[in-house]
Amino acid sequence: MDIARAAAGLFVSRGLKATRAEDIAQAAGVAPRTFYRYFASKEEAVAPLYAAGAQRWTDAVREAPAGLDVPQALEHAVRHTLLPGAGAGAASGAGVSAASWEWARTLIRLADSSPALRKVWAEVCQASEQTLGEVLAERAGAGAGDGVSERPGGSRADGDDNVARGAKAEDGAGQRFLAAVASAAVRTAVQAWASGDALSGGERGPAALALRNLEALKGFDWRLR
Repeated sequence: MDIARAAAGLFVSRGLKATRAEDIAQAAGVAPRTFYRYFASKEEAVAPLYAAGAQRWTDAVREAPAGLDVPQALEHAVRHTLLPGAGAGAASGAGVSAASWEWARTLIRLADSSPALRKVWAEVCQASEQTLGEVLAERAGAGAGDGVSERPGGSRADGDDNVARGAKAEDGAGQRFLAAVASAAVRTAVQAWASGDALSGGERGPAALALRNLEALKGFDWRLR
């Protein structure tokens, strides 16, 4: 994470093209060999920062009060992660400052202009979406059993195993679908904000745009398909 912060600082101050991996290593106080032990390229160096933001959002959905349904949990998470200074619970740590949001804006913009950095951003988003699917499945009532009855003595026939695998595959597809919808509502809001100059905490900030997207999903069936 120290290397990631050093990379982000240089990307913001110098620009991506003017920054070398060796520059990042020097700024982080490590040898180039140490840099390459963790990252294969200078673009990959900011992956931990992208991932930290994604995890903060996912953790906030997981930590939302148990009585909230999925739409309410998503709104709760938005208000606790996309507003400057808002805390997101014990696992997510302290809130992100307005200055850090400006760094995030630059890093997201750079991902639009750099294919290598865009790949890093996409991989982080995909991994986060998979985790979010598991969290949403729990809130949507998954895990109540696969609906396959066991034979007397606890055994299953081969056909039963095939049915179980099919049921799990369907559950997995449902999880991915729910996560894709929720992730798109938030990701597109953050990217839209980053493309402009609006304040992070204003009516055109990432939280406001994400809440607007979630409002457009009112009536959407969040049950596991």
